[in-house]
Amino acid sequence: MTTTAPEVTKTAPAGRPRAGRGRGVMSSAGLYAATGVAAFLFLIPFYVMLRNALSTDAEITGEDWALFPTDIQWGNITEPFKDTTTDFGQSMVNSLIVGVLHTVGTLLVCSLAGYGLARIPYKHANKVFYGVLFTLMVPTAVTFVPGFVLVSSLGWIDSYRGLIIPGLFSGFTCFLFRQYFLGFPKELEEAARVDGLGYWGAYWRVVVPNSLNFFAAMATITFINGWNAFLWPLVIGQDPSAWTVQVALSNYMTNQTVNYHLIFMATAISILPLLFVFLFLQRWLVQGIAQTGIKG
Repeated sequence: MTTTAPEVTKTAPAGRPRAGRGRGVMSSAGLYAATGVAAFLFLIPFYVMLRNALSTDAEITGEDWALFPTDIQWGNITEPFKDTTTDFGQSMVNSLIVGVLHTVGTLLVCSLAGYGLARIPYKHANKVFYGVLFTLMVPTAVTFVPGFVLVSSLGWIDSYRGLIIPGLFSGFTCFLFRQYFLGFPKELEEAARVDGLGYWGAYWRVVVPNSLNFFAAMATITFINGWNAFLWPLVIGQDPSAWTVQVALSNYMTNQTVNYHLIFMATAISILPLLFVFLFLQRWLVQGIAQTGIKG
């Protein structure tokens, strides 16, 4: 009869911490430190903007720098709306209308194009997709002259149509939608076709409701790009009543004078809609990147 010796389990002394735990604490501390430094550097421009927005021009351009203005100018908040040279309030409304309609139109057009390229069988689908990718290599400045001639011939100068419609299609957004739909579970669409739905019904009733996270992420990026657009609105919006907020901000800097506190205050006000959109869609933005878009 053969007996085996019992296995002896070695345990670390209670008073001695494990080496792996120490390395984990050090790595976590380094991660928090790096995140804190990055956050501090990211917030510096916003601090400077708010500090100068509530200061006088003398404090902004003076040699002595103070962390906070000696006398906070709360009246600067309403000054952009009282300025007679620029209708800042109308420019904010124009940017809001252009940003919302541009976002909705771009999501609709690019999601349909991406879904068609990913799901509808067509022998020239790859060629069309390569053509979409080719548009990403064309500099934007190359299309400005023919785009302006086309918009001018249609009579869309100084109109929302001229500001919105030419930029509804984005090759990069279409590419992202196609790549996302390629990874979307086909089983859900096959179940929809069993119920008698076609491509449009499967897209609208199955794919879109289960892809809201990804749509929200694309909506955030698209709205920010539309709100920050400058060159195309500058060319199309020739009348001051058609200016967007970015064009209005550039009007505060002239060859004769530069009103520093007015520029900083108007800039601070102009980023508030972007802040609200980001805070509202932040949860869906993170989920759209981290998940596949299928509801749990």
